[in-house]
Amino acid sequence: MGQGQAGLPLAMAAVEAGHHVIGFERDAQRLEQLRDGVSPIEDVPDKTLEAALKSGRYQATREEDALADFDVAVIAVPTPPRERVADLGAVREATESLARHVRKGTTVVLESTAHPGTTRKIVRPILEALSWMRAGAGFHLGYSPARVEPGDERWTFANTPKIVSGLTDKCRDQVAAFYGGITQNVVPANSVEEAELAKVFEDAFRYVNTALANELCKVAHSLDLDAWHTLDLAGSNPVGFTTFRPGPGADGQSLPVDPTHLSQQDKARHREAFRLVELAEDINGAQPAYVVDRLQDALGTRHDKPLKGARVLALGLTTRRIGGGGSHRSPAAEVVAELERRGALVDVVDPQLTEGEHPLRPPLPYRAYDAAVLLTAYDGFDLAAVTAESEYVLDTRGVMPHAAHVERL
Repeated sequence: MGQGQAGLPLAMAAVEAGHHVIGFERDAQRLEQLRDGVSPIEDVPDKTLEAALKSGRYQATREEDALADFDVAVIAVPTPPRERVADLGAVREATESLARHVRKGTTVVLESTAHPGTTRKIVRPILEALSWMRAGAGFHLGYSPARVEPGDERWTFANTPKIVSGLTDKCRDQVAAFYGGITQNVVPANSVEEAELAKVFEDAFRYVNTALANELCKVAHSLDLDAWHTLDLAGSNPVGFTTFRPGPGADGQSLPVDPTHLSQQDKARHREAFRLVELAEDINGAQPAYVVDRLQDALGTRHDKPLKGARVLALGLTTRRIGGGGSHRSPAAEVVAELERRGALVDVVDPQLTEGEHPLRPPLPYRAYDAAVLLTAYDGFDLAAVTAESEYVLDTRGVMPHAAHVERL
C-alpha cells in the first residue's frame, strides 16, 4: 500500500524473492509511471521495475478489487505534517481498504512512521471492525518501520537491519518470517510500541544533531572560523562522535516531520514536550532565515547592494534524492520564499522541477546573477562552472570548490 520511497523498494525485493506483488498506488501520475516502467524514485532503477513488470509477478494498480486474497499486506504510505502533527489520514484510508479483504491467517504490517500506539490504537480497531475478526487471533498484525536513506549505495533495503514486531508473539513471528525472506537481518522488538518508538527516536537523533551542526555554523561565523573544517577535526575522533552536516535547515526522507511524532506524543500524554526535539525544531526552523541573512550581509559587504531587487540564483529546491518531485517540507523552499519576501528576484534550478532541454542550467548566465546559493547538492550541477562564472556563491552544503568569492555557511 503506497509505491513511494519505502513501498517500491519493498515491492521489488518481494518480487525478486518470488512473491506475487500488488503495488497499490492512489496517485494517478505515479501509477502511470509505474505501469510504463519508469521508476519514480532513484533507488529503484527503471530496469528493475521493467523486469518486475515483465515477470508477471508485479502489478501496479489503484483498484481495490486487486487487494482480494492477499497473504501479506504492508502499509507504506506517507504521514506528512499538518500543523506540526503527523497526518495519519493516508494510513487510515489504506487500512480501511485492506480491512475489507482480510481473511483468516493474513498478515498486515504498518511501515509508515507514526507515534507509539498507532498500530494498536488506530490500525487495529479499523481492521477488526471491518473484517469482523480479532487481531492476533483471526489475523496477524505488526509494525516494521521503514529505514530509507535515498541514494545510499552501501545500505540498501536488502542489507539494512529490519526491525520487526507484532501484536502477539505469533504475529511477530509471521512478520519476521516475511521480512526474513526478503532481507538479510531481522531485529525483533518486544512490542509494536517499542518498534514505533525506536523509529521516531532514530529520526529525532538525526534532527537534534543536525540542529547542533546548524548552531555550530552560527558560532563559527561569529568567531570568523571555518565550521566545516571544525567538523572534520571533530570527526577525526574515532570514539563517541558521529559527524552531522549543517545546511539550510533539516531535510531528508524522515526530516523534519518524524521527530514531531515523538515530541507531540510525549506532550499529549504528560503535558511536557520532548524538550530537546522542541529546541531542535526551533533551531532548524530558524535556519532558512539565517541563510538569507548571510546572503543579505554578503551582498551588502561585497557589492554594496541591497537584497531587495538583487537577482539571485537558487540551486536546488527539493529535498536531495527524493523522487516524484515532492519537496517534503524542504528548507530550501523556505529559503527561496524568504528571499522573495525580502524582495529578491529569484530563479530556481532543480532537476526535479525545471523543464526544458537543460534542467540543470539557469535561464541566464551565472555571471548575470548578483549571487548564487547552493541549497541542494544534486550530482548533476556543474559546480566548477558555478564557481568560475558567478559573482558570489553561498554554499549551504559545504561541497563547492574553494574560491575567494565562494562562502560556506
